[in-house]
Amino acid sequence: MKIKNLIGLLIIGLVIFSCKKDDNNTVDFDAAAQAIEDDNTLIEYLQSHYLNEEDGGIWTVTNDESPLMNDSRLNVQNVVKDDISYKLYYLKQNEGVTVSPTVADSVLATYTGMRLDSVVFDTRASVIWFSLTGVIDGWSYGFTNFKGGNKVIAEDESFYYENSGKGILFIPSGLAYGNIAQTTIPANAPLIFEFELHAVNDADHDNDGILSINEDIDGDGNVKNDDTDSDTIPNYLDSDDDGDGILTKDEDANEDGDPTNDDTDGDGIPDYLDADN
Repeated sequence: MKIKNLIGLLIIGLVIFSCKKDDNNTVDFDAAAQAIEDDNTLIEYLQSHYLNEEDGGIWTVTNDESPLMNDSRLNVQNVVKDDISYKLYYLKQNEGVTVSPTVADSVLATYTGMRLDSVVFDTRASVIWFSLTGVIDGWSYGFTNFKGGNKVIAEDESFYYENSGKGILFIPSGLAYGNIAQTTIPANAPLIFEFELHAVNDADHDNDGILSINEDIDGDGNVKNDDTDSDTIPNYLDSDDDGDGILTKDEDANEDGDPTNDDTDGDGIPDYLDADN
């Protein structure tokens, strides 16, 4: 079976974006057990399929071809989410040449998303920007293993990218949509994404003078669970992180452009995180 044959091209538009889960669907769901099952499923897939270098397609092994599992470019990334360990597999066809994004940055990419049964559920042939804070976790973590390409501008001011990061992500359902079925994606479905990473943008989502990745106060690699003033708005989206009525960007007492190194009352807490300074 060849993945490149679009046996059901169903473009549903940016399905990589994360969705809010319905609590009614999570009752009695064993996410840890599903993570183990997904890993077994992905391993079986990687052992029974290979990458055809001639056409770039993923085919079923039928004649002693070397499977993906034996490809030296295949790597595994361990991701812990909600105290559950997941294995995210990625095949690095080209690393890229510029910089790697963090989980809080934005990327310019093209991609094709597929189920393990080869059905293509989403594709994007022209470049588009994505914030890695607003997509499925498999993307957020997987893209950090690649780098962007070089931008080449032609005489007519059109441009393209060369030496871009290029690879394939093999994502367990727990880092995709979990047990929440989507329009063309069943519940608990591991997914495959072929992609090219063309450019990376260091993100400051709330324009407060602090890069979003640096608003990971607890240092766990997840910027979404840091909320200093407990207003339900994570710091990377909150222009007043400590809720004292003073914008974070205005708490730069020494005016060096960095609010993180100002501690007026000397208590070890930067002013922008200290409501009593």
